Amino acid sequence: MAESPPEIELTTRDLGRVAYGEAFALQKKLQGEVIQNRETASGRGDGGRLAGFLLLLEHEPPVITISRRKTAPQHLLATPDELAAAGVEIHQTDRGGDITYHGPGQLVVYPILDLNVLGLRVRSYMRFLEQVVIDTLGRFGIASHQDESATGVWVSASQEHAKAPGKLSRGFEGDSKICAMGVRITRWVSMHGLALNVTTNLDHYRFIIPCGLEGRPVTSMRQLLGEKCPTMEQVKEVLTGHFRAQVNRLACTNRKK
Repeated sequence: MAESPPEIELTTRDLGRVAYGEAFALQKKLQGEVIQNRETASGRGDGGRLAGFLLLLEHEPPVITISRRKTAPQHLLATPDELAAAGVEIHQTDRGGDITYHGPGQLVVYPILDLNVLGLRVRSYMRFLEQVVIDTLGRFGIASHQDESATGVWVSASQEHAKAPGKLSRGFEGDSKICAMGVRITRWVSMHGLALNVTTNLDHYRFIIPCGLEGRPVTSMRQLLGEKCPTMEQVKEVLTGHFRAQVNRLACTNRKK
């Protein structure tokens, strides 16, 4: 009887609280390693078993990142003096999307993944990330959904969504973003990822128009759950479990094609 192939190799690193520049440099390094692994494995003819790395962290000091989109700088509302007084840095970034905020209390997840191993392309990868977050929030009693008009994960007081968490919907007034996303893909290896508001200082969002979406508010797990809000460690554990399960499912499905 043929042996079952081993689970895909996905290395998780919990970096704790780390500055944006340091995390960015590490992402670039690991992305290069995943690309090199694919080339080496191809030369061996075994296809490789490395899906990549999963980095979990919080950004400190707080930072606003601005993409290369031409209109993104227009969505910065604060002056340099206001940002300095709040201890918030500014960084240009090469991810997709627009402008966003990162800070303590926000779980940032940077998957460095070989999308060829998982059989994913850009759109399906974004849906994959959204579903992992939706499943994670569901474990803590938060109904959330995708929005066909905007990337990320959203919550609403609407009973329609409360009865159907994960449902893809058209955005409407009252939806609040709880998780922002933006990625960069090089030779089908990803970097950047998602930012889930757990106990984030939501007051800092006054400095920007989040993701360039005028009139779309943001929320956090603490704002929704109050004293029942889980710890950062609990959220990390649940999200990592869902992420690993989905990576192995996708890798297995892709091998059978």
